[in-house]
Amino acid sequence: MNQTPRGILYVVGTPIGNLSDFSPRARETLEKADFIAAEDTRVTLKLLNHFGIHKPMVSYFEHNKFERGEIICRRIEMGETCALVSDAGMPAISDPGELLVRQCAERGIEVYVVPGPSAVVSALAVSGLPTGRFTFEGFLSVNKKSRRDHLDEVKNERRTMVFYEAPHKLVQTLSDMLEAFGDRPIALVRELTKLHEETMRTTLSGALAYFEDKPPKGEFVLVVGGAPEEEAAPVTLEQAVEDARARMAQGVSASDAARQAAAASGLKKGDIYRALQGR
Repeated sequence: MNQTPRGILYVVGTPIGNLSDFSPRARETLEKADFIAAEDTRVTLKLLNHFGIHKPMVSYFEHNKFERGEIICRRIEMGETCALVSDAGMPAISDPGELLVRQCAERGIEVYVVPGPSAVVSALAVSGLPTGRFTFEGFLSVNKKSRRDHLDEVKNERRTMVFYEAPHKLVQTLSDMLEAFGDRPIALVRELTKLHEETMRTTLSGALAYFEDKPPKGEFVLVVGGAPEEEAAPVTLEQAVEDARARMAQGVSASDAARQAAAASGLKKGDIYRALQGR
């Protein structure tokens, strides 16, 4: 008995503002898909109309993701191909599509990605802050305690941190960050790829003062500098001498012990050696 061939889930990145960023491969994938799972079908319809794509859609968002995910998986298992899109950017990144990908993985459904614009990486690239290592923290909770607990949890993070924030919560978030982190460098990237794209590079205190006076507009990505390296306390002569004596107790000569303690402490060998000799 022939088995029905299983379909595929494609995770398709869409523009975060400028429709010209929509890739040819992403367009081709949507054109070939049997149906599209969209966070907001009204938003996706504008994208489809712009590129002349006509495909059936199903809504897939935070409040229906569990039951709708099961339906989508069953359709894929019956042989249909689904393209998953969010309102903007990469689905499944701080997005309900994360669950659909996991459901597919658990059922052995193949999942492929069609890369597209990402607000996280785009903001990081123009921030002017270290990009070699970073952590994405997504949206902070609207709940005051949960938000502050989150910030307290990452206050000692040394990597650059990236957050999403809505304009109506920005001032409170900056205030909470300043309290939790102390004053740090920050890049506030607003309206990425859109007409009024703007990057503001300042400090948490400077950003707070600015936006307390000028109400923020547009969606923000906040790129915050990591915790500064703690400077080690300088080694005292007494500590270096104790180090040298410990080395001598292991059979090292006074001269070699003083040299090794000097290398470890940054102090002068002669000072350590004279202290060892009681001079």
